[in-house]
Amino acid sequence: MKSFGFIRVAAASPRVKVSDIQYNTSEIIRLIDEADKEQAALVVFPELSVTGYTCGDLFGSNLLIERAEEAVAAVRDHLRGREITVVLGAPVRYNDKLYNCAVVMRNGQIKGIVPKIYLPTYNEFYESRWFSTGADFLSGNVHNEGRFTDNGKDFVREGFCAEITFAGRRCNISPNILFSIGKATFAIEICEDLWTPLPPSSFHSVAGAQLIVNLSASNEVLLKHTYRKNLVCEQSAHTLSGYIYCSSNYGESTQDLVYAGSSLIYENGTLMAEAKRFTMDSTMILADLDVEKLTVLRQKQSSFFYVTPDGTRASTYAQMYSRVYVGNLPATDFEKRFYRYIEPHPFVPAGAPEEIKARSEEIISIQTLGLATRLDHLSAKTAVIGISGGLDSTLALLITVLAFDKLGWDRSRIIGVTMPGLGTSKRTRSNADDLMEALGITSKEISVVPAVNQHFKDIGHDPAVMDTTYENAQARERTQILMDLSNQTGGIVVGTGDLSELALGWCTYNGDHMSMYGVNASVPKTLVRYLCRWIGETLFTGEDRKGDRTVGEIIADIVATPISPELTPADENGEIAQLTENLVGPYELNDFFLYHFFRFGCEPKKILFLAEKAFGNQYDKETLRKWAYNFFKRFIGQQFKRSCLPDGPKVGSVSLSPRGDWRMPSDAKWALFLNELNPLNL
Repeated sequence: MKSFGFIRVAAASPRVKVSDIQYNTSEIIRLIDEADKEQAALVVFPELSVTGYTCGDLFGSNLLIERAEEAVAAVRDHLRGREITVVLGAPVRYNDKLYNCAVVMRNGQIKGIVPKIYLPTYNEFYESRWFSTGADFLSGNVHNEGRFTDNGKDFVREGFCAEITFAGRRCNISPNILFSIGKATFAIEICEDLWTPLPPSSFHSVAGAQLIVNLSASNEVLLKHTYRKNLVCEQSAHTLSGYIYCSSNYGESTQDLVYAGSSLIYENGTLMAEAKRFTMDSTMILADLDVEKLTVLRQKQSSFFYVTPDGTRASTYAQMYSRVYVGNLPATDFEKRFYRYIEPHPFVPAGAPEEIKARSEEIISIQTLGLATRLDHLSAKTAVIGISGGLDSTLALLITVLAFDKLGWDRSRIIGVTMPGLGTSKRTRSNADDLMEALGITSKEISVVPAVNQHFKDIGHDPAVMDTTYENAQARERTQILMDLSNQTGGIVVGTGDLSELALGWCTYNGDHMSMYGVNASVPKTLVRYLCRWIGETLFTGEDRKGDRTVGEIIADIVATPISPELTPADENGEIAQLTENLVGPYELNDFFLYHFFRFGCEPKKILFLAEKAFGNQYDKETLRKWAYNFFKRFIGQQFKRSCLPDGPKVGSVSLSPRGDWRMPSDAKWALFLNELNPLNL
């Protein structure tokens, strides 16, 4: 079984009985066993879960503190022979002070103890009455050097920490400890630590923790849950981390407050799992977090490890941390069960209707303002666009119309040119003509057939041979027409090609590959289709029409038309014969491959695994492998077309502009990537 960089984590919030340590321990052990059956590598419990958070002055009872230590020992012993790592909340006494701590355990060992730094003593909270701050361990008074051995494992102390004997075992105690499970490293903060101006997790992350664990006892008051979710969401995004937040549940004292088991798991600002609140039972949520993805994002974000807020370089600050190797990742069968949703169409707006509307408007606004600025800057008299009746030219035309409207320019200054060729179908030609008329732009029709046939004579090409020359001659002739028309009318050529075509090299070099401003340059095909439909349904009313058809109805037919460059003859019925997706693969797959390769640097095997999870009910594994192989071969081999792209606005997180996001040698080899997808290597 391959992990693909994932780690399964759990947040377990047990039903609790205040000060009933025996009951609490049995419930904790039950949930550990449940998490273990789910093949979780890490399970987190709430703050002071052994005793209950709301013990109040009972924390001054020697009996309570001793029994809590015995309970931790019982949980530790229960873990002997297991590979699951447990983070448990308990009171810990050290140097005659009591600390609110997280205890990290695995396989019968205590790996380390982390005390809470910030003790809330305001409003309903009164923690400093019972506990001391973990900042004691950061003062330098307990700085220990060297190392000690526990069961043959060296624990290296590089920073501020102390050595403690707890539950019959020696271990480190400090807020600044990083724990590693395989290649995943986690750190701990406790409840209030997160709610401060400079949360410890900000420092933990630059020290190397990809996962942040938060043991919490956060009560419920009106609107607090929304604020709490925003807080966890933003901190996971700021720190480029996976954040496991586990809060106290039913059974905590309701003398003044109510605790409802608010457990959350986020990854880089995305909610992965959320517990149902206000139940009367123990709860547990699980998620498969992508540590490899977080590592790549940090590697690519050059400012992440640069400095901490006090100006200290992150590399220097990281030396203040102790590092504990907890053990290897347990074997988790992610193929069998996957606690993670994989979005099959990552570029397409999703969510609540208002969120979809906002995202769609923002994308369109970026394109529109980019083009309007360029037109205004050049004092362009016209905008010239080749209109094919296909998706890309439709979106480019719609954006151009919106740009002209924004500038207050007459739409008649937009020149739409249809250029029938050797494979133009009746459907696309009709849709192109109707759309231009309905939008009120100037239209021209210039057939490329005579010029192309003459060109074939000039270069000695047999028109019966429908090869690359046959197809590309038409594309280049069309571009020449558009360029010359723009010169003639004092305008610019608005490019129509999209991001997916650039990724695959599915464009003719110095043909449709070239323009004076590529308005769709960072819009992938799946998003082009979506935006065309959305604009047609939303932004144009029934007043814009051709005959009986509104703009929206014309666009709907364009969206339903098979994607084709129409460079080979139509069939006997005048319908499209050349289907792009039969040649380069379904665009929804190519866009999926592009997203995960570009954004997260995923290896081909991992992309194939993710594709199986996203499209398993739609494509079999061999089909996915075939098109993934094709994608990488084309993507690596077609960089030369991307190295000389015209200007165009960056719309989303993926852009292949050589001036911005993607600088790749045009002579890179594809063998490294294709070998991964060889059936023998899968």
